[in-house]
Amino acid sequence: MNLDQTNQNQPINSTANGEVDNIFKLAVQMKASDIHFYAGKPVIFRINGNLVPQQTKKFTSEDIMNLLSKYMDNWQKDHLLKEKEADFSFRFDGQRMRANIYYEMNQISASLRVINPEIKTFAELNLPPILEKFALAKQGFFLVVGPTGHGKSTSIAAMIEYINQNRAENIITIEDPVEYEFVDKKSYITQREVYSDTLSFSKALKSALREDPNVIFLGEIRDKESAEAALTLAETGHLVLSTLHTNNASQTIDRLVDIFPEFQQRQIRQQVAGTLLGIISQRLLPRVKGGRIVACEVLIANTAVKASIREGKSHQIPNIIQTSFAEGMINLDKSLADLVKRGEVKIEDALVWAENPQNFKQELY
Repeated sequence: MNLDQTNQNQPINSTANGEVDNIFKLAVQMKASDIHFYAGKPVIFRINGNLVPQQTKKFTSEDIMNLLSKYMDNWQKDHLLKEKEADFSFRFDGQRMRANIYYEMNQISASLRVINPEIKTFAELNLPPILEKFALAKQGFFLVVGPTGHGKSTSIAAMIEYINQNRAENIITIEDPVEYEFVDKKSYITQREVYSDTLSFSKALKSALREDPNVIFLGEIRDKESAEAALTLAETGHLVLSTLHTNNASQTIDRLVDIFPEFQQRQIRQQVAGTLLGIISQRLLPRVKGGRIVACEVLIANTAVKASIREGKSHQIPNIIQTSFAEGMINLDKSLADLVKRGEVKIEDALVWAENPQNFKQELY
């Protein structure tokens, strides 16, 4: 069923036995990226970046727990009670779902991400070809950054699949939870889920050193321990891929350094400068013809970038990107302007994400 043929507010069969199945089926049919359950409200889908309420009953906290508990194991249920939130993934009718269930105002709520099983290519995702070069690197540290829900995991999956198709490597992923599932091609891929297969990101990263990896994907840099382990792995001859919830390349450098206490920060700047391959910051925008399309800032860690990191002058990075287009670097405002000029997105949608509206308009005209 195509989205344009579907009423975005279809009534959902609310019988007790089939309720959750009907919700999940409709979400997949309507190409929803997310499903939200809130106590006291009908279910809400996110479609093409927009929240769309559905015609369901108002769910109670007990309803939400009953609907989702069949997809949780005992450890996850205990974790929810102790920690007041839990992440898990499951399959519904062959479709992978990533779930976060949590308390708000002493009531149960849940947000589910519908994982597209298809791993798309760089071209299909409108990602810059420079990603191929990053994916072919034998060692170093590469980051995909941006707000939540803007396709970071999808871009990383495309990189891993590109490696899988072109290189014979031992690839280890450490995720919370596992999203895309890979099938071995030229590479051998091990996927470890935090809390199911390992107790923490940092423990899994330390263990990875003894697992003969070539490529390691760390789902997210969350703390000092995971950042430290990722940098060490990148220093010791591995290609390390990860994500951060930051807005641009310069902010990403600052965040990496600021994770550490002040007495360590000079050393960390040296490590980041020595290992960094590049950073892509991305935004998903509504496409004129339907769906969403990505705009990117691309940082390549050249000599000037590495020097600015070592010297603690990350504020110079936007200017380096602006003046290094010939090397393959891309300014986000230029990427947004190019999408508008190609008729892919509306100018008002691009302006929402422009870092400097004046620069954006100069790129546009």
